[in-house]
Amino acid sequence: MFEVAQLAGVSHQTVSRVINHSPDVSEATRSKVQEAIESLDYRPSNSARALASHRSRTIGLVAGGVNYFGPVSSITSIESIAREHGLFMSVMMVNETHCTQNDFESLCENFLQQNVDAFIFLTPTDAMFEAACKAQVSQPRVIVTSTHGAIKADEVVEAKTDDSQIAFTGIDQWGAVHEVARLLAVRGHRTALYVAGPSQWRDATTRLDSWQMAAKRYRIRTAVVRSSTWQARESYGLMNHLIDERGMSGHALPSVVVTANDNQAVGVARALHEHGLRIPQDISLVGFDDIPTVDNMFPPLTTVRPRFADLGVATMRQVLALMKQGEPAQFSSTQHGVGLIGADVIVRSSLGHAVRR
Repeated sequence: MFEVAQLAGVSHQTVSRVINHSPDVSEATRSKVQEAIESLDYRPSNSARALASHRSRTIGLVAGGVNYFGPVSSITSIESIAREHGLFMSVMMVNETHCTQNDFESLCENFLQQNVDAFIFLTPTDAMFEAACKAQVSQPRVIVTSTHGAIKADEVVEAKTDDSQIAFTGIDQWGAVHEVARLLAVRGHRTALYVAGPSQWRDATTRLDSWQMAAKRYRIRTAVVRSSTWQARESYGLMNHLIDERGMSGHALPSVVVTANDNQAVGVARALHEHGLRIPQDISLVGFDDIPTVDNMFPPLTTVRPRFADLGVATMRQVLALMKQGEPAQFSSTQHGVGLIGADVIVRSSLGHAVRR
């Protein structure tokens, strides 16, 4: 920096202001400094900046569920917003099912050695959520999670003596599932099968609890089939078994199948097609997540599209607010202490009107 200053004929403080995009530099001076930087091929040292400012401008992100569309989309969005604010994102990925408290503390210790300024925890399972809440870190933390599960966010805040260093963000899955049920009722559906996700996942709990309440509200008789995974192959097997069982007993199938994610909907669709059942003429189908390609299924899948980009923006705003570098995010709603970003029901041709049986 001093060499740049000498070549440009300015002080090193002026060079610092140019590097940090300060408005308090004339265009002529800024141009001279930029030319000197390019001539010397100068790159600012983040380590030196961290020593001078006591900030590394690095956020530590611990993420589970990275084999699935939702968590990956959230990570992508958060990292993009971090870059826009000149922040570095250091990411560690964990097995969301087998991550213990000791595992989590070890990951956090690795980040602390990097002198991270804050943490973001993507916690799809109850085990990860509990570990993230209990983590022994003093830095600000934002936990991305669902509203329902074995532990609720507001219970965590009530248990902490200082809640000024923790915030929660997520997608309004509860509201989205209620909107799905309302739409089904409008189209005359009164019987439904709901394929739930793995019980240890907070998304699965939130969506199932919401579905059961919404089905009752809209007078939809519903049967629930519980899956141990999010995989299409499991929902395919479950749907095959149900079709065969109903056929043998003489009981009619429901007018619609609602699945807890789109992977499950793919498996259900295959089972229906192989049994000669048409979608939506014989039975309708609805998923959740709007993963790539479901708009090109046959027929295109009606599903829920979470606003992951908005979730990334809100999460980073919460991080910056906890770091005293901006105002907190504004949420359309809050439930159990989690600031919520909306999700939209995307209606496609897999959803028809109820078939009279």
